[in-house]
Amino acid sequence: MSDLLLLGLIGGLTLLLLLTLLAFAGYSGLLAGVAVSAGSPPIHNITVAYKFHVGPYDETGQLFTESCSISPKLRSIAVYYDNPHTVPSEKCRCAVGSILSEGEESPSPELIQLYQRFGFKLFSFPAPSHVVTATFPYTTALSIWLAARRVHPALDTYIKERKLCAHPRLEIYQQDRIHFMCPLARQGDFYVPEVKETERRSRGLVETSDTPMDGTGTGADTMSDTSSVSLEVRPSSREASATTLSPGASSRGWDDGDTRSEHSYSESGTSGSSFEELDLEVEGPLGESRLDPEAKPVGATSRAQYH
Repeated sequence: MSDLLLLGLIGGLTLLLLLTLLAFAGYSGLLAGVAVSAGSPPIHNITVAYKFHVGPYDETGQLFTESCSISPKLRSIAVYYDNPHTVPSEKCRCAVGSILSEGEESPSPELIQLYQRFGFKLFSFPAPSHVVTATFPYTTALSIWLAARRVHPALDTYIKERKLCAHPRLEIYQQDRIHFMCPLARQGDFYVPEVKETERRSRGLVETSDTPMDGTGTGADTMSDTSSVSLEVRPSSREASATTLSPGASSRGWDDGDTRSEHSYSESGTSGSSFEELDLEVEGPLGESRLDPEAKPVGATSRAQYH
């Protein structure tokens, strides 16, 4: 009799544990719907403090932790430039950091100096006229894992079916929501200088390797942006130029085009369908208001993206 009672107790505890795990997963967004739409961006033009990372996206957790530790009340942001399904993980590029200001507001000099003291660089992103967007609940650390496996495939499908040129891919962590955004315009203004530098290095290596040993070819020192082996894909004309706020930093200098590699997120929209062909929303994504600048602290958890 005691054995049956013990087995019943174990079974009851196991069932209770499973129900608890299911409830936790549901609270984290397991059953949340993912609706992708095209319309106005969820944010205005912003100034961000970031660190550039080359390598697996699931190794960016330390960067999130570091940026949140400096100023926990600021919103976290990540910009992913490469598709991890087509680019080797060790070559994937991203920028991770915090949003210092939005709209006409300028970040305080004290805040700028604080982030620069810890090795962060500053950069300004514009507010594109139209973007592809989606949102996902951000209630627990599990929400980040679920979002990476549910939202990104939905974005890929939406962009591919409509043959859009939407890149790069941004994630903005705000209160209890994660906002995803893929610009349909001014894409070049979302590429930090380090991305262009990596493209130049890659292009230089390619052209150097293709140079005949007799020196009759054109080496990397004399390459042009119109070279046939260039990895760049030229964008539509830029609407405006964004500049870094770091002392002594020069203008972005993107007049020679984007620095998207052949395996970047832009590859899904190679046909370049215009966003004007879409039934665009006037308001923010999913009928929500734009992001509130007053955000609650963002947890310093690892953002394991796309793996």
